[in-house]
Amino acid sequence: MNCLSHRADNGTSSSDQVFSVPSFRRLLAINVPEWRQATAGCVSAMLFCAIQPSYACAMGSMISVYFLTDHKEIKQKTEVYALCFVGLALFSVFINICQHYNFASMGEHLTKRIREMMVAKMLSFEIGWFDQDENTTGVVCSRLANVVSRSLVGDRMGLLINAFSAMAIACTLGLVIAWRLALVILATQPLLIICYYGMFALLKIMSKKSIKAHEESSKLAAEAVTNIRTVTAFSCQARILHMLEKAQEGPRQESIRQSWFAGIVLGVSSSLLTLTWALDSWYGGKLIADGCLGAKALFQTLLMLISTGRCIANAGTMTSDLAAGLDAVRSVFAIQDRYSQIDLEDRKGHMPEKIIGHVELQDVVNVDFAYPARQDVIIFKGFSLTFESGKSTAVVGQSGSGKSTIISLIERFYSPLGGTVMIDGQDIKSYHLRSSRRHIALVSQEPPLFEGTIRQNLAYCASEDVNESEIIVASKAANAQDFVAALQDGYDTWCGDRGLQLSGGQKQRIAIVAILKNPAILLLDEATSALDSQSGKLLQGALEGVVVGRTSVVVAHRLSTIQCCDIIAVLDKGKVVEKGTHSSLMAKGPNGAYYSLFSLQSDRYATNNIS
Repeated sequence: MNCLSHRADNGTSSSDQVFSVPSFRRLLAINVPEWRQATAGCVSAMLFCAIQPSYACAMGSMISVYFLTDHKEIKQKTEVYALCFVGLALFSVFINICQHYNFASMGEHLTKRIREMMVAKMLSFEIGWFDQDENTTGVVCSRLANVVSRSLVGDRMGLLINAFSAMAIACTLGLVIAWRLALVILATQPLLIICYYGMFALLKIMSKKSIKAHEESSKLAAEAVTNIRTVTAFSCQARILHMLEKAQEGPRQESIRQSWFAGIVLGVSSSLLTLTWALDSWYGGKLIADGCLGAKALFQTLLMLISTGRCIANAGTMTSDLAAGLDAVRSVFAIQDRYSQIDLEDRKGHMPEKIIGHVELQDVVNVDFAYPARQDVIIFKGFSLTFESGKSTAVVGQSGSGKSTIISLIERFYSPLGGTVMIDGQDIKSYHLRSSRRHIALVSQEPPLFEGTIRQNLAYCASEDVNESEIIVASKAANAQDFVAALQDGYDTWCGDRGLQLSGGQKQRIAIVAILKNPAILLLDEATSALDSQSGKLLQGALEGVVVGRTSVVVAHRLSTIQCCDIIAVLDKGKVVEKGTHSSLMAKGPNGAYYSLFSLQSDRYATNNIS
């Protein structure tokens, strides 16, 4: 695995990776711990297959009873066969429960196991993998929700066992009871199965096509209802109805075309079924007339083989579901077999107990970088910047100049195309990634909170378990203690999905408690962006104390918050155009890039105050 990850860092792209053909045997191997359920399910499936031929045989015998002349004998045998039907019904209930329970148990264990494997694997992938259109959050969640189900193993095994066992039992009994008639019926059986399969499959395909055709109009209606305030505000009801009518034109024409096709196919299938019944009945009657066959044997053989053929055709309609299951298997193993471009657990990587925090983005050749999902857009070309240990460095510039990209490279979310990112004089690639990130804390522009309590979210910041006093001290430093204490449940307040129960400023202050981690390198990406002016000033004072003694990289648009930084680097189009302290950069006057940015913000702030 290590060699694969190094090779990936040296230029192998994700698209160059070749994955093995998905194998049902490999999927089955994951379900090996449930071999007892698999055995019980297979035995139950084979016993269930014997029910239909047994039922057909009993039904044929039951019909032949009415040809008897002795009423007492008719009543006696009718009671016997009625009890047989009751016994078959009870046995069918029991054996169905056994089959479906065991296969469902297998499927649920498989689902749980594969989802855990997929999540663990995806969490080890580099950030660039998630930037691709086919791996967005919605797509990944959809894969986890739909990619595995009991149909991948349990239903597939049940289908194969049911089909082969039913045919074997029915053919054997048919040949034993009336081999001449059985041979004729078996000769027409493929046509019978095709007819039944064609009817069921066609109806299923038509249903799927109809649903797909109406998806566009359903999507439009859903958007209109979701954004009903906007629709009402702009009086767009008539326009929405016109768009909805236009979206339904295609589905309506498709439904008419399918109706003609369905009528022809279903009509031909029905006529062929009737013809096969006619042929089998005619030949059975001929055998009775010749004295080669009795009425009981005729009905038993006919009902047994024809009904079994119908069951096989019904099972065959599941092949489309199994084909979809095969695609799901391919998706599972494509993720499982993929190696990350940036290995999270490189065993040969350096695991420092402590780092000084001297960061350099340079080497013999300077850093070149483009995001994997947008390789045609070069962010850095010959870039070079040093962050001295124990000092705070602010990175400012216009949007799109590459400020947040610097933080991504230091966190090693991405690897540069050329050049090297170095920490304490060593290439960041030589570090054990998980170990090196223990010494780095990140507060992003839009802090994500997990669904849980404030206490649980604060604990995520720490590499080890922390006690209550440490949480309170860190919260006070981040100006979060007052608002948390004012909440009814305090630190046990539920944050909600993505922290929606808290305001943007509250989420930002909770995220800033990343100092619980006591990092050597502190990365602040617009850490005060969601705060109001008063809270921003309070927090700014707290941050000024927090950054002391550690390497701090501060990305900011609000220049008033970074005046106290030791060094300010001004970026423009992926280049460092100015570097120095606030006073030295302002001394350059109107011709300086920093002076222009600062003056522009000052004028804007003054205008807003006047208005």
